[in-house]
Amino acid sequence: MMNLLSMDHLSKEEMMALIDRAIAIKEGNIAPFDKTLYVSNLFFENSTRTKKSFEMAQAKLGIHTIDFEVSTSSVNKGESLYDTCKTMEAIGCDALVIRHPENEYYQQLEGLNIPVINGGDGSGSHPSQCLLDLMTIYEKFGYFEGLKVIIVGDILHSRVAKSNFQALTKLGADVKFVAPQEYREHDLPVEYVDMDQVIDQVDVCMLLRVQLERHLYNHDDIQAEYNKHYGLNMERYLRLKDQAIIMHPAPVNRGVEITDELVEADKSVIFEQMTNGVYMRMSILQTVLSQHLVNTPTIQVVAG
Repeated sequence: MMNLLSMDHLSKEEMMALIDRAIAIKEGNIAPFDKTLYVSNLFFENSTRTKKSFEMAQAKLGIHTIDFEVSTSSVNKGESLYDTCKTMEAIGCDALVIRHPENEYYQQLEGLNIPVINGGDGSGSHPSQCLLDLMTIYEKFGYFEGLKVIIVGDILHSRVAKSNFQALTKLGADVKFVAPQEYREHDLPVEYVDMDQVIDQVDVCMLLRVQLERHLYNHDDIQAEYNKHYGLNMERYLRLKDQAIIMHPAPVNRGVEITDELVEADKSVIFEQMTNGVYMRMSILQTVLSQHLVNTPTIQVVAG
């Protein structure tokens, strides 16, 4: 695994290997690198959980994080993404974690000689979030085959929804979507269902943030009624199976996707997802960087 760009690129075996490694790291089995490595996190969109989780993962692995801030970079002088990344490679970075508003931005980075880990591309993919979600589900159930999963909310603008649908379906789960007509993505081969008709049957209720910053038109009317028709409230919570779990990639619009009192309810694993995010990103970094080091020729210095 030379890069981590999209869940489409990972086999079931590769996904399970990353999950197993993350769980082992969580249990204290950390194998540090035997050389100093440098990684830069290039975030062209706002982020708290993903960016800080990668920073914590890098710190725990002894990786040096090279600071990058868009607001003070040459991006503001018109520098291309490719040239920014080539610069970070040239000064000695061993890998880049990139979040960018353009879908599949990584297609323009084929000339890089260091790995790229996708921290989220537009409304396209979010593989590290998906993998930490998979880890959390696997810890709770121990399997994926046959699990009933609903992904609820702003499907159209959600890279999390797309990545999780791809991965969970590949792993054998039964995935369905719940969304208002205005938030539906029609390019995915998935069934849309009524939340109230399935809420008592699901194992995983995965809620999505309503991404108002990506909307090109006003949804105030839908916002006002969203929780009533599509959000998780106490009435729906009480209908969930005893072993069911509630997930959300966060940040949470409290009172919209989920009522305030349920964010930390017994069936909620929202903050557990964040904790697992550090271990999964450690797993990703170890896997990608280890493969890169194997494929990087060693320069031998001969005394003359």
